[in-house]
Amino acid sequence: MVVQRLDIHRRDRGERALVTLVGAIGPATAPLLRTALEQCLRDGVRVIDVDLATVGSCDSKGLDVFLTASRRADRVHASLRLHHACAQITRLLAVTGSALSLGALPGASASADGQPGGGARVCAPVVKDGIRLRRLSRWQAESMGEDIADLAAEPVAGLSADSDGERGAFLGRLAVSARRPGFSLLVAETTVLVGCAFGFPVGPDTGSERGLQESVQRLTGCARFLLLTLVVAHHHDQHRDIGRRLQQRLLADGHTALGVALLHRADREGQAAFESWGWRNCGEMVGLPGRGAPCVLVLRESGPVPAPRAAGPGRA
Repeated sequence: MVVQRLDIHRRDRGERALVTLVGAIGPATAPLLRTALEQCLRDGVRVIDVDLATVGSCDSKGLDVFLTASRRADRVHASLRLHHACAQITRLLAVTGSALSLGALPGASASADGQPGGGARVCAPVVKDGIRLRRLSRWQAESMGEDIADLAAEPVAGLSADSDGERGAFLGRLAVSARRPGFSLLVAETTVLVGCAFGFPVGPDTGSERGLQESVQRLTGCARFLLLTLVVAHHHDQHRDIGRRLQQRLLADGHTALGVALLHRADREGQAAFESWGWRNCGEMVGLPGRGAPCVLVLRESGPVPAPRAAGPGRA
């Protein structure tokens, strides 16, 4: 059972307060949120801005806290505004017909302190053209696993391992990847989840994937890289741009110059999609147990990928 955690950071500016939340809002944490919002009103705050950029989930109890606080604010001629709500919270507000105010929060960045489930720093979300890129912790990835699996189950261009529509198998692969040292996951959102990219570093010091690491090093001359899985919603008209931005941001966040993806050799559509994003197909790699001679595609963080070197089969 995952223990819920919610860190609350408040910063006052005159009669305005910025309340930044980090974690999840549910039965165990809603009382903490209620107390914090009520204290703002008791202190005479006229505008309460709630930054939800690093909130992974919010249930009906959390929504009730926001609605109650909003009504109390109205009675004292104050206001409560929600900012950077994730797709799950936006959907909950729409389904329940809540009239809470949503909007962007210019000049405000999410807190990076107190990150639950792993301690990794959470960067402020990047918003462009109405599409927000947001990095999740391991703990947040677990809480959003079902939504990510829904996205992965759609018929989209991506790794062939995700194109079989086996939702449970995808969740298993996500859980295994999330336990890897250095695991990183990004989501792209509008009012719904429209993209996801995740991966973990492979190198001489990681103690795993040795055969793959040595084979990629022979192909590219790079001893350390990010093994990446990508999912992009096919119904969004900017899906190619979303994919490219997710990939480049993931490499930049991981301070990794090279990304590697393994695709089944029969997955022509997936290979074409990756190549349209600037990936280079280095050919099939044999000798990796259980992978069925996958095609190896590589992407540099910046600049063209050099032609692959001649290399023998990867060792198990």
